[in-house]
Amino acid sequence: MDPLSIGLIAASILIAIATSAYAGLKGWNAWIELKRLELTRGVAEHTVAPAGGRIEIADLRERVRKLEAIAAGIDL
Repeated sequence: MDPLSIGLIAASILIAIATSAYAGLKGWNAWIELKRLELTRGVAEHTVAPAGGRIEIADLRERVRKLEAIAAGIDL
């Protein structure tokens, strides 16, 4: 093999490694940003309960009340 072809192969390998490392780094940064957004959104969801959440809780309480009445043998 002549030195030119060895140099071209080495350069190709180096470019492939650099491109892969760059793509991996961009993906890692995007994943970290996604997790950061999930955490901040999760904190916001727990601090302020949406109206839909209150309706769901009221619905669940009503279902529990009905199930307790059924278990006690009381007709509603």
